[in-house]
Amino acid sequence: MKKKLESIKPMIIPLMFIGACIGFYYIKSALLGSILLIIFIIFNVTEYLIKNKHQNSIEELNVSINNSINQNIFNLIFPVAIIDKTGKIIWGNSKFHKFTEEEPVGLNVVSIARGLNLARLLACDKDLHQRIKILDSLYRVYASHIKLEDDEEEIYIVYFNDISNLRNIENTKESIMLIEVDNLSEALETTSESDRPMLVAEVEKAINTYAQKLKAMITKYDSNKYVLSVQDKYVNEEINSKFNILDEISKIDRGNTLEVTLSIGVGRGGTSPQENYNFAVTAKELSLGRGGDQVAVKSNENITFFGGNSREIEKRTRVRARVIAHALKELIYESSNVFIIGHSSPDMDCFGSAIGLSAVVKQLGKSCNIIMNKENNSIEYYLSKIKNDDKYDEILITPEEAKEQMNEKSLLIIVDVHNKGYIQDLSLAEQANRKIIIDHHRRSPDIIEGAILSYIEVYASSTSEMVTELIQYMVQRPNISRLEAEGLLAGIFMDTKGFSFKAGVRTFDAASFLRALGADTIEVKKMFTDDLDDYLLIADTIKSAEVKDGVAIAVAPNRLNESFMIARAADELLNISGINVCFVLGKINEDIIISGRSIGDITVQVILESIGGGGHMNMAGAQLINVSIEQAKEILKQSIIKNLRVGE
Repeated sequence: MKKKLESIKPMIIPLMFIGACIGFYYIKSALLGSILLIIFIIFNVTEYLIKNKHQNSIEELNVSINNSINQNIFNLIFPVAIIDKTGKIIWGNSKFHKFTEEEPVGLNVVSIARGLNLARLLACDKDLHQRIKILDSLYRVYASHIKLEDDEEEIYIVYFNDISNLRNIENTKESIMLIEVDNLSEALETTSESDRPMLVAEVEKAINTYAQKLKAMITKYDSNKYVLSVQDKYVNEEINSKFNILDEISKIDRGNTLEVTLSIGVGRGGTSPQENYNFAVTAKELSLGRGGDQVAVKSNENITFFGGNSREIEKRTRVRARVIAHALKELIYESSNVFIIGHSSPDMDCFGSAIGLSAVVKQLGKSCNIIMNKENNSIEYYLSKIKNDDKYDEILITPEEAKEQMNEKSLLIIVDVHNKGYIQDLSLAEQANRKIIIDHHRRSPDIIEGAILSYIEVYASSTSEMVTELIQYMVQRPNISRLEAEGLLAGIFMDTKGFSFKAGVRTFDAASFLRALGADTIEVKKMFTDDLDDYLLIADTIKSAEVKDGVAIAVAPNRLNESFMIARAADELLNISGINVCFVLGKINEDIIISGRSIGDITVQVILESIGGGGHMNMAGAQLINVSIEQAKEILKQSIIKNLRVGE
């Protein structure tokens, strides 16, 4: 019945109005019309009052509900904040206010929760929560998006869930540690035969003592390899002490003239012991690939390195070079065509090794092209000689041309680079189904993936040295021209700084082989001469150097805008007496290029790697973006303070 009355209610008002009009005009009764009109007015007023009261009740209820929600959020037992898409804090409850003594509203949430990844937070995925330490507590931090009517404004609620009570549980989780005595056979060769058993026993005792200190389960599964299961809290202690076992093992002296070194891989934070073991395997491979004498700690999120302060030891055996040469030869035979690519702004080591490889590929009957997207002055002299020789017509192509010519059976050989960030064209490398890496730089975690063959040897002086060895095993009588031999020799000459850095027995053997093929050392020297203007720019750079405790930092003038010139300036700066470590910074386009050099047992690779660079112990580089020269200089100084270490 109530519903029926509600349904006819909209009809009552017009009917009463019509009735009033009829009564007034047709019935000729003013009284009746007036009565009907009064009833009409009373009804409308009553209806309005009822509706208004109902609306007020709804609004009061909404206010009550909102106040209740706000009060409940404000009094939540865990901290909550509301931020915009830039991270600016709009509101925080009472628990959140306790994070800081000052008013948090208006601050950026990252300034309070230091280490928080804002982009990851705003993804609003609970599976991507972050663990952040604030004051003395550990929090799991995640966010949810608030949908407002105004779509232009994006608001997020950030939740801080205190998980400090889980610390003890997590500290008892098991990590996997793999230890390998990476140069045991080489160290034994420098020890008298009577002392060799004592050296082996001393090393094994040190590792077992280390395991006892960590309260770890340890198993020896090879003559120089161990696996340990360690609780996380002891791994954290080792991280804080930077794995002193590296120093302790190197002090063992049983007549060995070569220090014993370890390569350690730690896997932690996985969902299972198997995953931690896989992390540890990857970490140890990285330690070995970077020259040994270091620890790599890998979790699900990142990799951290410790150590790496000893010089790489040259391997005298060439077994691996022969195996790689045979495998490379077979892969070339199976390919339809071959492309060779190096790093951006190729130098003579990169370009010389590419030219040498292209010669042997053609000797094996396959077409070969070298990919170059941009020429630079560091190879100008040699490149002009290549272009003037009809033999090399159309050997150089752009990445775009290579992509058009590439097919499923094409082979891409990547030389003098293995880091994704430094290759000339990453998309081309990703497009290639079959690719090979040949490089001599310390292995980076950001390695180009999918290579069917990786030949990375940090002991080698240069990629040109490695290619020269491979050529000798790939074909019985290498058909290498004088110009090609000079390119390879120039690559060795450049990376060894005239055979003064990292020049081992195999380096001179490779140079001797190239010299026998007709390489002219005078022509090689011409490739590295500077004109007067360039030399004056280098002199201005050296003049700007600030020297403290044997460490020099110089800034190149704006006119010096070639990366190879920055490297030349660093080489010259190191020739000055009293300077053991030097860094030269220069601005190229909008990027800051840093070139580092050192002499003796001081490593620049670790210093520059911590700011995104890499290289070798005595030669390394880095590239910083979106920073000024002054900011880059400060970043470099902080890394020097944190990482500079002299080998014992």
